[in-house]
Amino acid sequence: MALPCASSSSIMASPSPKPYRVSLKKTPFLGFSVTESLKSSIRTPPLINTNRTFQIRCQDRAVIPLEQRWMFEESEIGGPDIWNKTWYPKAADHVNTDKTWYIVDATDKILGRLASTIAIHIRGKNLATYTPSVDMGAFVIVVNAEKVAVSGKKRSQKLYRRHSGRPGGMKVETFDQLQQRIPERIIEHAVRGMLPKGRLGRALFNHLKVYKGPDHPHEAQKPIELPIRDKRIQQQK
Repeated sequence: MALPCASSSSIMASPSPKPYRVSLKKTPFLGFSVTESLKSSIRTPPLINTNRTFQIRCQDRAVIPLEQRWMFEESEIGGPDIWNKTWYPKAADHVNTDKTWYIVDATDKILGRLASTIAIHIRGKNLATYTPSVDMGAFVIVVNAEKVAVSGKKRSQKLYRRHSGRPGGMKVETFDQLQQRIPERIIEHAVRGMLPKGRLGRALFNHLKVYKGPDHPHEAQKPIELPIRDKRIQQQK
């Protein structure tokens, strides 16, 4: 049985119009200018203005407020538009020698609340330039670590465990026992648990300096007092 053949008019497809020509012209402004010349050799669709001109460029450096010019560098003035892109810190924005040093006295301060405040400043979450994947924080010095306080019955019920890696090598001691043996380890353990797990967290943990007693060897860094907003951080006697 022979199938009916389609007519020649239905097989031939209608010719598609040629694409419009778009010319790009560079300008001395920051960015570039796009000029559309909607001209076709075959036909021009109706209701289209053929003399439209679009200018796409970012802000001129002269009109940018002074407090926002830090986003632009001299080498990027003639480059692409970075005004409308997400800012990401460069290596010069988080140099360790330029970071702030804080100091806090742990006398009669609640362990958990003190550790959370320290972790916030070590990570840099208090800064407007905070970036989760970059070390943007500061250094924190803790003195009088042996006088840190806990609430409730944690002195006798809170346990610290460590393992030697051998069978039966589990060592368990209470908060009071560890405070008498190595008081610095209590604050270090609390802050370490609030930092990221990985190589970024290991690098951030080096920004914590905990010492027993009121003395510390970081006078040359000129540390300032750690700002604490939590009003319940001090133990009420």
